[in-house]
Amino acid sequence: MSISHKYDKHFEQIKKGGIIVVVKKLKALFYLILQMPIYLLSVPAVIIIRLIRPWFLIRWQELVSSRIGHFAANTELYCCERDAGINTPSQRYLDVFYLRKYVCNRQLEKMWRRELTMLPRWLLFPLFIVNRFISRFVSGGNYHEIGNTNSDRDVYNLLDQSKPHINFTDDEEVEGKKMLTKFGISQDAKFVCLIVRDSAYLDKNKKYTLRDWSYHSYRDGDIDKYVLAAEELARRGYYVFRMGAKVEKPIKSSNPKIIDYANLGMRSEFMDVYLGAKCSFCITTAVGFDAIPYIFRKPHVSIFMPLGYLWASSNKHLLITKHHIHKKYKKKLTLSEIFSFNVALALDSKIYEINSVELKENTPEEIKDIVIEMDERLNGSWNETEEDRLLQKKFWSIFNNNIKKLNLEKPLHGKIKSKFGAKFLRENKNWIR
Repeated sequence: MSISHKYDKHFEQIKKGGIIVVVKKLKALFYLILQMPIYLLSVPAVIIIRLIRPWFLIRWQELVSSRIGHFAANTELYCCERDAGINTPSQRYLDVFYLRKYVCNRQLEKMWRRELTMLPRWLLFPLFIVNRFISRFVSGGNYHEIGNTNSDRDVYNLLDQSKPHINFTDDEEVEGKKMLTKFGISQDAKFVCLIVRDSAYLDKNKKYTLRDWSYHSYRDGDIDKYVLAAEELARRGYYVFRMGAKVEKPIKSSNPKIIDYANLGMRSEFMDVYLGAKCSFCITTAVGFDAIPYIFRKPHVSIFMPLGYLWASSNKHLLITKHHIHKKYKKKLTLSEIFSFNVALALDSKIYEINSVELKENTPEEIKDIVIEMDERLNGSWNETEEDRLLQKKFWSIFNNNIKKLNLEKPLHGKIKSKFGAKFLRENKNWIR
């Protein structure tokens, strides 16, 4: 990027954001000036760290602390891989971490600090930058970067083989149980976390980040379509917490067992983590919060997009996906056609538009059906028929064959252990081809 282009970019951001962006950029400039001595001291520090590498290796990595999904899942998978000896040096070593400028959840930060060696950003970030700069002239800098905390894909099926690496202290357990009583929930009551993504959370920061988050809109859902499932869970004895830091609209139910936690005024970063860790299972549209129950090994009902990224590595997960309608041909795309029309791995709403594919949300009945399946699988009353087994086998065989055709550099899945919604497959047999 040319210097003139960088200046143009800054002026455009200031034009859009006004005084807020000006103050933000001045603070960043002032911080950089203050850090200059640290950068200068980092040069000899990096040289020494490189020289002692044959005897003792120091590695570092930034944790993706700005987004709760990555802060939870990526970090937990690092711990799992470390314990399994994956991406682990054979020599003596020390792994140290630092956070981004913004931390999305202070409770999660507190818990990771109990598990990992974390140092100030002002100290480690200059080492990272200087090491990268020196690597332009002298190779070997990659040895000092951990490098695998940028993935939330459990490609080694490690989560089902291990226990969570973070836990609550005794005092935190007392606090969490105390808060549950304020919601009117006894200690032995079952509850479910329901999280339906909409644009409200990311859009609230748009004026500060100047980033257009609409590319994520293909994952949005309508909370109204989940009321039927929530009512069914309440009938079955569950409490339902509608999660969210900021949401577009309330959940419309007068059932006392359905708690609109996102709008109740009692939400906290601590309880976000506590509820996610203690729920019976989570219903999600693949949004950051669901990584909390994910790392605490809680079952998921996932209405997942895009299809090719299904979290399929755990036998605790039940999955369905939105219906893909081709606007030009006015037909529902089959499983294989979703791949052939280039939207199976589409991470931007524009890609669906370019390929004339419209996403149709699942019906309230479809959502209720997969929620019932999860409850009955958990309580042992689910009856899987021979037809169900054959449909599962057919679905995953076609899914795997299409994934292999993509020739991806990195695997998205380990051994497939999750289940696709049984009733969805029964009622959409022509889709499985």
